[in-house]
Amino acid sequence: MSVQKISGGEALAALDRYDAVIDARSESEFALDHLPGAVNWPSLDDAQRARVGTLYKQVNPFEARKVGAALVSRNIAAHIERDAMDKPRDWRPLVYCWRGGQRSGALALVLGQIGFRVTLVEGGYKAFRNAMRADLPAQAERLSYRVICGPTGSGKTRLLHALQAAGAQVLDLEGLASHRASVLGLIPGQPQPSQKRFEMLIWEHLLHLDASRPVYVEAESKKVGNLTLPDALIQAMRASACLRVELSEDERVALLLEDYPFFVSDPEFFCQRLDTLKALRGQAVIERWTGLVRAGQTETVVRELLTLHYDPGYASSTRRNFARFDQALEVALPDRSPKTLAHASAMILAAEAAA
Repeated sequence: MSVQKISGGEALAALDRYDAVIDARSESEFALDHLPGAVNWPSLDDAQRARVGTLYKQVNPFEARKVGAALVSRNIAAHIERDAMDKPRDWRPLVYCWRGGQRSGALALVLGQIGFRVTLVEGGYKAFRNAMRADLPAQAERLSYRVICGPTGSGKTRLLHALQAAGAQVLDLEGLASHRASVLGLIPGQPQPSQKRFEMLIWEHLLHLDASRPVYVEAESKKVGNLTLPDALIQAMRASACLRVELSEDERVALLLEDYPFFVSDPEFFCQRLDTLKALRGQAVIERWTGLVRAGQTETVVRELLTLHYDPGYASSTRRNFARFDQALEVALPDRSPKTLAHASAMILAAEAAA
């Protein structure tokens, strides 16, 4: 059976028509980013790819191609034996590699010869990514957002999750970015995805949101940790209706100590994060704070972080960045409990329905 070829843009519009999306690149390329729902069938793994590349440069292309062909053949056989023996004749995989098509072409050829209905992405991952980036602004702009604003520790993320539990549509950018979006927001042991992966995850999430319903999203700056939000998305958010969450200082301190347990459990890591604030707060302040943390007075430091670092200028910067902040729906939380957040979510959704 012949192999059908489609462009990156055609693949973008037809992902849900395939029974599997197969990435023929190496495991490290796959980890950096891949098409939504893709599985990794490397035609050459990282070590093999390095070996063939070395032969190509140090010996000659002909010798490299011979070794590469042998490796690719064995790998394709292993993939078929492991993952394709149970597939029916009408199984429809979409196959791609980086750009040139040699790795995916070899896999597609063998699968096609078996009799499967194989489709190959011409231009590979690169063509799909270009099409995705071109489509991302349209996906961001077709939706109506409700931006949850509030000072650090006021429970914005918890409210977002409570709204989701209540049935609302949400866009959890910090969850997608694996970061809590503040200077201290690094999550220990949980690296952030690549910028390419972050953009793909955002696009995939936006794609499945219903434009007839509002999308709740937490107010963010242009960056979430080391990752940058797409311009079209941040512009759409900044022009959207807002909610303003308010919580007492004592509750905010308690919430931060719960949400950032390493503040207490790993004081040295907390001190390392505080060191990143030296340029803003000065060495004397940071040395005082790290001394207090090491002395077990973490709560004092968290309270001062709010009053001296996070809160000054919060309202003015939010008003400057979010055009409709002054008309925001006020959400005053008496405490940080799940019951209170569930009640607030119900109130917000009722107000939305009545609008």
